[in-house]
Amino acid sequence: MKFVDVSHMQSPLIDLPELTSLGRRLDLDPSRFGFVQPCNHLLDDPVAMREFFEAEGYLFMKQLLPREIILDARRSILEAVEAEGQLDADRDPMDGVVHPDFLESFTLDAKPTFKGADGAVRNPDRKMAFRPDLGANNPEVKRVVFGPELAEFYSRFFGAAVRHFDFIWLRMMGPGKGTASHCDWVYMGRGSSKLMTCWIPYGEIPLHVGGLILLERSHLQADRIASYLAQDVDAYCENVPAQVEKVAKGGGWSHRGWLSTCPESLPEKFETRWLTCEHWEPGDFITFNMRLIHGSLDNHSDRVRISTDTRWQPADEPADDRWIGVNPPGHGLAGKRGRIC
Repeated sequence: MKFVDVSHMQSPLIDLPELTSLGRRLDLDPSRFGFVQPCNHLLDDPVAMREFFEAEGYLFMKQLLPREIILDARRSILEAVEAEGQLDADRDPMDGVVHPDFLESFTLDAKPTFKGADGAVRNPDRKMAFRPDLGANNPEVKRVVFGPELAEFYSRFFGAAVRHFDFIWLRMMGPGKGTASHCDWVYMGRGSSKLMTCWIPYGEIPLHVGGLILLERSHLQADRIASYLAQDVDAYCENVPAQVEKVAKGGGWSHRGWLSTCPESLPEKFETRWLTCEHWEPGDFITFNMRLIHGSLDNHSDRVRISTDTRWQPADEPADDRWIGVNPPGHGLAGKRGRIC
């Protein structure tokens, strides 16, 4: 299958809001910013799907998941968050509008404090960011991420039986900064090299609410960040006391995990573009290479942005045991691995 480079054919990006990631303004010139291309037309041709994935590093499927199961999952998440007092009680919970007490805390310059106007700290153990607890025992979310639609998609892509990780990465990002630029491999690279990430939005996500951004074809430049990709955030040096204390005993990471906190600089460094979707909708999903650099836009709205990312691979390939089982150890102490350095 022959691929045509269409980056030079895209029209100038006009009338776009200012887009930032980690509070840093992104260059919206078409040479540095663009949009992912839907790949639904490749569904009946697995060979073409694999060729596109190898070349571009992603497959974007528009409206392939049933809209109703996405909205059911969104409702279940927001009902739980509403019960915690984090949503505006005067608005429909499905709108996901943040409680007024929290809005001043969710800025691009500060982390949320969860302290109300009355001085009371609300739900100090809950944050509008990484919330795997909202997906772990949620049948509506599991119906989405482990359902027959995705199983069929990945079986067709690999041409073989597939399996998924059992851990669900659920994010509920409030107004403010997005996620730093990184590759997923450093967090879950102990198993199959064919592992793929699946990112799903739970609701309408226009540009000002943020969403996933991918550094175009950066997986083809993995050799430039080989030392970074060789990292395992849960591995530590047994002969380095500081690492033993931090990782093996304290449960921390030996590496920060992220690649860069200056996302605006990466398109020029890699001579490529940031890509996103003009408007993520319920039913969309995108799957991408574990070595593809990605992050997220900042949320400039008063609403939460909900998404999950999960992992799929061929069933006969080894799986990273941090993320499988009834209660996956994840980045906890049971997931740490020592070595002599």
